[in-house]
Amino acid sequence: MEREVLVVGYDGAALTDIGGPADVFDGANRALAADRANGGYRVRLAGVGGGFEVTGGLRMAAEDLREVSGGVDTVLVVGGFTFADAARDAELLHHLRRVAGGARRVASVCTGAFVLAAAGLLDGARATTHWAFCDRLAAEHPSVDVVPDAIYVRDGRLATSAGVTAGIDLALALVERDHDAALARLVARWMVVFLQRPGGQSQFSVRSRVPPVREPGLRAVLDAITDDPAAGWTVEGMARRAAMSPRHFARVFPRRVGVSPARYVERVRVEAAAGLLESGDEGLDVVARRTGFGSAETLRRAFLRVLGVTPGGYRDRFRTTGAA
Repeated sequence: MEREVLVVGYDGAALTDIGGPADVFDGANRALAADRANGGYRVRLAGVGGGFEVTGGLRMAAEDLREVSGGVDTVLVVGGFTFADAARDAELLHHLRRVAGGARRVASVCTGAFVLAAAGLLDGARATTHWAFCDRLAAEHPSVDVVPDAIYVRDGRLATSAGVTAGIDLALALVERDHDAALARLVARWMVVFLQRPGGQSQFSVRSRVPPVREPGLRAVLDAITDDPAAGWTVEGMARRAAMSPRHFARVFPRRVGVSPARYVERVRVEAAAGLLESGDEGLDVVARRTGFGSAETLRRAFLRVLGVTPGGYRDRFRTTGAA
């Protein structure tokens, strides 16, 4: 039988938060074709009072959330820069709690997590949201266990994703859980997106997480490490590139970057190795040499220290969306 997915929006909601997941479910329907009645999706869009305006000034036709009744399989609340207004809308929260109460699964994209939290639907649960709003979610809703660096998080019947396009990752994971990895992979290929971002993958790269750095020499070092992580990086060599003494460089680097030079190099190398594990089948010893670790054992220890998983375990996760 068809699974009904009720997408809940509001004025100012992000169009991508709606369209991305909707296209994933539509792609699954097309792949299932004649077998759609045995597990396809029917996507509905609802808002309090019916239609609402989304980003880009477009207006979406929608059902009136107040009139939605009957069995809904999945409730999916979208995000947008007006999420705070939505989270204060008592009528929206009331009807969201009502429809979510009978749903098998409740989910959110991006800042839609704030609306779920305001409705009390995330109390005691692990959840994520757009990286720029994770601290705010944790501060405003201390009963929610915020996971700040995940693409998406599943906790029982709840599922929440990071910002904007991460809603596509979440929808692919839901399709995989409802069906199998082969169907999710096929939909991902049609949409020209990667299936291989497991929920625990970082929302952003090691380099992008570094606060703005004033010193041109230090910026050059950071960029050089990213460009060639396998190089033989030493404090002395990095200091020369930054035009600093080794002692001054060793003091400045952690103050500006937040970690020691050695730890930063390790994280960049782990990220580079992860990319090779995701995209190829080279042996761990080859991956280790190509990313500056030297040996598979050194690579293994670094992965456990940085990611909490072995390189082999990481590669296995990338065979699916990591939804299980």
